Amino acid sequence: MAIGSASGKIILFGEHAVVYGRPALAVPLNDLRARVRVQARADPGVVICARDLGRTFALETAPPTDPLAAITYITLAELNVPLSTGLELVIESEIPLASGLGSGAAVSTAIVRALDAYFERALPAERVSALVYETEKMYHGTPSGIDNTVIALERAIHFTRQTGARAITIARPFCLVIAHTGIASPTKRAVGDVRRGWEKDPARYDKIFDEVGALVNRAESALARGANEELGALMDQNQELLRTLDVSSPEIENLLTAARRAGAPGGKLSGGGRGGNVIVYVGPADAEAIQRALLAAGAAKVLQTTVRNE
Repeated sequence: MAIGSASGKIILFGEHAVVYGRPALAVPLNDLRARVRVQARADPGVVICARDLGRTFALETAPPTDPLAAITYITLAELNVPLSTGLELVIESEIPLASGLGSGAAVSTAIVRALDAYFERALPAERVSALVYETEKMYHGTPSGIDNTVIALERAIHFTRQTGARAITIARPFCLVIAHTGIASPTKRAVGDVRRGWEKDPARYDKIFDEVGALVNRAESALARGANEELGALMDQNQELLRTLDVSSPEIENLLTAARRAGAPGGKLSGGGRGGNVIVYVGPADAEAIQRALLAAGAAKVLQTTVRNE
């Protein structure tokens, strides 16, 4: 038997714009994880049991467009393992689905790591990321590549599509409160709508993307200097630009307003938008009061996490 595990992720700054070549900052959420157990079975063939989805199926019966089947096929081919090998994959995840926390990439990464450990091959993290990216296309249509990268590397990163990922410096740890709207975030649809808007008016959208990119650079500088108190205002500015891209929602805005009224310096949506999660920069002393305010405002789930260099 072997077990593979992978963290969730949060985009701090730069979602949507990163698809168009601008930078983004993302961090792993090591407190939220997907886990996959691989064990031998007596009969030939691979069976996948996705407990959170209530699905159990034979790999050979799944369509090639099924992301769980696809990453399993891709990984077995990478490892030169015959499809007739008797295996059972049991998938469990703490990461909410369709919420901007990288659930799809985390599960895919955990599958690759579990199979890699079972067959003792030791794939490098960069290769794991490349394999997972192939299934990210099924989840998101035109993914930036940031989810698979930050999750496979499990480091806070600066990312662009042109140059890939590099580790960033977080001089001082900081606290985030993450609140789920209770609404699934259809990332593929939101990304597609932004794409259509950009195709109709590229000059307007490119200007917005440039402004987002400038905020990303300012945020990275603040983190490197330990000037964490600048993050709230920068998040608010990023959120304003995301609003102009029409990827916010009344539920998102309601939660952000409640957090600010409770003393949060600022916050934004994280991920595709139109649901999913908001992230709020908080001081440790204010975190509990802000969490209560978010729950009172209708958040389906709230958690606190500390972001630091690992």
